[in-house]
Amino acid sequence: MAIYDYTVLDRKGNEVSMANFKDKVLLIVNTATGCGFTPQYKGLEELWQKYHDKGLEILDFPCDQFGHQAPGDDDEIHEFCQLKYKTSFDNFKKIEVNGENELPLFTFLKSQQGFKGFTGIKGALMNTVVGKIDPDFKNNANIKWNFTKFLVDRNGNVVDRFEPTVEPKKIEEKIENLL
Repeated sequence: MAIYDYTVLDRKGNEVSMANFKDKVLLIVNTATGCGFTPQYKGLEELWQKYHDKGLEILDFPCDQFGHQAPGDDDEIHEFCQLKYKTSFDNFKKIEVNGENELPLFTFLKSQQGFKGFTGIKGALMNTVVGKIDPDFKNNANIKWNFTKFLVDRNGNVVDRFEPTVEPKKIEEKIENLL
């Protein structure tokens, strides 16, 4: 299967074909509103503002699997993002990214780009936190935490994966190259 074969749900529960995003560069992110990485919404919005007219789409999938850091229903999450971070990109329906109820789109994304390792100043902390939850985390493709980002080119190829410790600004050059 290709990325364009999948269907997801918008925050109102309507089906959205990933084929709607053909010829776009996609940044697909599992997010949470109560996480230490939540301020990354600011950087995501900056990328969207700068590159949306050139073909960037940010697909925001709230996920409550990591420390229950995405409380509230889909509308409450959307309102939080708009009020706190003034996001212009929309949120999709809250999902799971790992396990038996994981969204098939994320199964596909993980099959295309495995875990890359935590980096930066929060890398050691994340290794400790995630290591307590899953001692074998370095050897599987599961999403490790909120704000894991997948970059997809205009042809639907999943070209990179960025762990939560990678700030959106650090992805900008790669997005520019794909646009």
